[in-house]
Amino acid sequence: MAENDPYVLSEAAVREPPQTWWGRLRYLGPGIILTANIIGSGELIATTALGAKAGFVTLWVIIVSCLIKVALQIEFGRHAIQTGETSMRSLNLLPGPKLGRANWSIWAWLTILSLKLIQGGGIMGGVALVLSIAFPGVGVLAWMAVVALSVSLIVFRGYYKTIEKASMVLIVMFVLTTLACVGFLQFTPYAVSWANLFEGLRFKLPKAAVGIAIAAFGLTGVGGDEIMFYNYWCLEKGYAAFTGPRNGTPEWANRARGWIKVMQLDALLSMVIYTLVTAAFYFLGAAILHGRGAVPEGFEMVNALSRMYTETLGPWAKGVFLLGAFVVLYSVLFAGTAALSRIAGDAVGQTGLYNFQDPKTRAKVIAAIAFIVPTVYTLLFLLIKAPVFMVTVGGVATSALLMIVVAAAIHFRYRRVSAELTPGRFFDVWLWISILAIASMGVYGIITLLA
Repeated sequence: MAENDPYVLSEAAVREPPQTWWGRLRYLGPGIILTANIIGSGELIATTALGAKAGFVTLWVIIVSCLIKVALQIEFGRHAIQTGETSMRSLNLLPGPKLGRANWSIWAWLTILSLKLIQGGGIMGGVALVLSIAFPGVGVLAWMAVVALSVSLIVFRGYYKTIEKASMVLIVMFVLTTLACVGFLQFTPYAVSWANLFEGLRFKLPKAAVGIAIAAFGLTGVGGDEIMFYNYWCLEKGYAAFTGPRNGTPEWANRARGWIKVMQLDALLSMVIYTLVTAAFYFLGAAILHGRGAVPEGFEMVNALSRMYTETLGPWAKGVFLLGAFVVLYSVLFAGTAALSRIAGDAVGQTGLYNFQDPKTRAKVIAAIAFIVPTVYTLLFLLIKAPVFMVTVGGVATSALLMIVVAAAIHFRYRRVSAELTPGRFFDVWLWISILAIASMGVYGIITLLA
């Protein structure tokens, strides 16, 4: 069974890494799955809401968020390839106190999970709102039931890869449409000027925008949860299994370096994609919604967001927006549910309730959580009924998760990295810029709120 289980390292699964850039492209995938997750709540909802509320002044928050956090993602990916450990298994080996069998960081993650579930409820509500506008004869509650059941079945029945590939095609179409909107924007009264861009790069943060800015910083680019998710997708893609168990030989070190290069390409290309998308959404939100004073809120969120398209392409574009919004939000639902069913199951397993490493037990736990999570999303949305607020709450929680990620990344880099895989000075500088930026954003947000 070991050679068929990506969570177990064995010599039977060893595979030599590709040596060319084109060869590495064949093994990309984990970053693409994260991109499907990132574009949904971060770009479509949080980024446009930030632009609508603050205008161009917080453009720098979005750019910094997208560019710097990838270093943490790469460090987590390197650690997964080197050790074959899941994120939660690695956190459980961090220094510090334990409650029972689980490290403090596991319990902290489980505590923050409650806020992340609120975010998922907001996304679930967004999907139902889109469908209720597209098909007004069916109510929001009915659509939520359909969406929740379909997401659960996709993850439970194992149809995830097929749906993910189809959705990525539609996401590309949606992204291209959004980029076209930015282009057409220049021929409208909402055209973006050089003065707007300079305003957005002055590193100012208005007090009124602190909350949404911190949320956007957590949600745009790779967030704390996506960085933790990345290990699971790297493992299931086979990067660690192809490297094989660490045995101290030069052959193992060469394979590890080769698969780390594949992982780095995967992370960097996905960064380019979601940075372009994020900037496009932000421009539309800051130029059109802020100019009109239309901050997306409550059940009017979808109609407010659709104006980004209708104001530039015409009334006919609302249908295009609804299709794209459904694809983007739905894909983040099942991508997030698929990842959450793994990491939450692993976190509970680290407390000693069961053995997550056992493939049969793991499959049962993932299947159970696949039905529990969408149900909880539905109940939370019906209780709160404020999708933008719910996603913003999740963004703040994601920023908190980044602090755990930072602590883990420092431990991985300076306490657990294999001598043969020690990164160069450029990466270390990038990593520390990322760490300091995350810490500074958190401190800045607290000071501004208290001032």
